[in-house]
Amino acid sequence: MKRTTLSLIAGAGALAAVTGFAALSAPEATGTDTTKAAAQLPVERSSLACPAPSTSDLAETTYTSFTPVTDGTGGEGKGELLPAGGGKAEKPVLKPKEPGSPVSGDSSGGEAPALIGTAEGKFAPGWTVQQTTEVAAGAGRGLLGVSCSAPDTDFWFPGASTADGRTDYAHLTNPDDSAAVVDIELYGKDGALESTVGEGITVAPRSSEPILLSTLTDAEETDLTVHVNVRSGRVGAAVQALDDKAGGDWLAAAADPAGSLVMPGIPKDATAVRLVAFTPGGTDADLTVRLASPNGLITPAGNETLRVKSGMTTALDLGDVTRGEAGSLVLTPSDQAVPVVAAVQVVRGKDGSQETAYIPATRAVGTRATSAGNAGKGVTLSLTAPGEAAQVKVTVSAGTEGGTAASKTYSVKAGTTQDVQVPVPSGLEGTFALTVERVSGGQVYASRTLAATQDGVPAFTVQTLPDDRGTVAVPEAEQDLSVLQK
Repeated sequence: MKRTTLSLIAGAGALAAVTGFAALSAPEATGTDTTKAAAQLPVERSSLACPAPSTSDLAETTYTSFTPVTDGTGGEGKGELLPAGGGKAEKPVLKPKEPGSPVSGDSSGGEAPALIGTAEGKFAPGWTVQQTTEVAAGAGRGLLGVSCSAPDTDFWFPGASTADGRTDYAHLTNPDDSAAVVDIELYGKDGALESTVGEGITVAPRSSEPILLSTLTDAEETDLTVHVNVRSGRVGAAVQALDDKAGGDWLAAAADPAGSLVMPGIPKDATAVRLVAFTPGGTDADLTVRLASPNGLITPAGNETLRVKSGMTTALDLGDVTRGEAGSLVLTPSDQAVPVVAAVQVVRGKDGSQETAYIPATRAVGTRATSAGNAGKGVTLSLTAPGEAAQVKVTVSAGTEGGTAASKTYSVKAGTTQDVQVPVPSGLEGTFALTVERVSGGQVYASRTLAATQDGVPAFTVQTLPDDRGTVAVPEAEQDLSVLQK
C-alpha cells in the first residue's frame, strides 16, 4: 500500500477504505499553506478474519491474540473475535487483554467456525491473531498455522494444487454486513483453466465459505496459482493445502506482484524445496534465483535462473537447497523487472514421515512486525537482509499465563539469513508474542517457524512477518478560504 500525502478530503476517503484508520482532527485556520508533512499516527480500527481451522475430529486448535504497545493510542479501546455466522450478539471466542499482554483460547474437533474480529482504540495498532492447529492423523496431519488476515479485495496464492492426493480449499470469510461477490481464477502450467463455477461466488454477510478447488476444474494440476478477485465487498482469504501423505498447512496470500521477491526462513533441515511462481502481466519474467545463507548470497547449482511465462504457473525443484544452514530465497530480475508472485513449498522429513509448509513472498518488516502464539521451545525466528546490513530489535512479551518481557538487538549482515535465538521470557508460562523492529540499515524480511514432533513426524508451520501496519500516514491540513474565491 502506497502511503502518500493527500489532501484532507482525499486522505479521509482513503483512510476509511483500509483496515485500520486514524481519525482526522479539525484543522486550524491560517490562510497560508493548506498541507504539511504527513504524520504517522496509530490506526484506530483493525479487522481480522480467521478461517475455519479443520474438519478433522482430531483437530486441536489454539488461538492467540496480541496487540503490541504503541505510543499515542490513548487509554480507551476494545476488541473481540466472534464466530462467523453467529451474529453480533454471539459470545466472543476471544477478547484481547491490555496491549503488551497476549491472551489465548482453545477449541477441539472439526466443528470450530471461522472467526471475525475487530479491535478499536488502543487494541487496534498491530493487532495480531495466530491460529495453530494440530491434527494427529488423516489428510493434512501435522501442524497447521495461519496469521488471521485483514480483509481485502485481491489475493494471489501460488503453490496450491488439484493433483491426486491433494485436497485444497480456498477459504473466503466476509466480515461485513453486506454480501461479497468473489471470482476465483486458476492458472496451471499451460495458462488459465476454464471454469465458470468460480465466477460470481456469493459470500453471505458475516459468514465464511470453503471452496474445494477440485470442484472448480477437472484438470489435475500439481502446481496451481489461485487468484481471488473480489467484485464487491471484501473478504479474508487463505488456502488450506492438505496432502494425503505429506501433511499440510495453510498457504497465506503472497505479497503483491513485484519485480523482486523474498521468501524468508526456509528451515535448515528442509529435505525438499519447490519454488512456484506466476506473472499476471503480458510479459514473460526472467528471474535470478539466489539463496541468502548465513554467509551471503549464493546461486543454487543448476538453478541459477527461472523463466516465468506470462499467465502460466512455473515450478522449480531446488531439493535440499539449504544443506543444513538457515536460508531464504531471493528472486531478482535478470533483465527488465516484471511483476511476479511466488511461494515455496517446504518439506521436512523422509518418506512416510514427511510434513509440509509454505512460505509466500512477503513484504519487508518495515517499521514493526508482530507474531503471536510462540511456545517456549520449537520457535525459530529467521531474519534476512537481502541488500544492506541491518540492525533489528526483537522484543518478546510475557506469556499468556505469566512471565517477564525481554528484548535483544541483532545484527544481520548484508545478503544473509540469520536464525536467531529468541530471548524466552523469564518465568514463562503459556505462549508469548514477539515483535521485530528494524533499528537501522537496509530492509529486513522475517518469518517465524513453530515445530513439534508427532509420532516421529517433524511437524512444523511457517508464518512470514510483514509490517503490521500499526500506524498510518495522516496529512496535517489547514483551512484555506481563498479556494472559495476561485
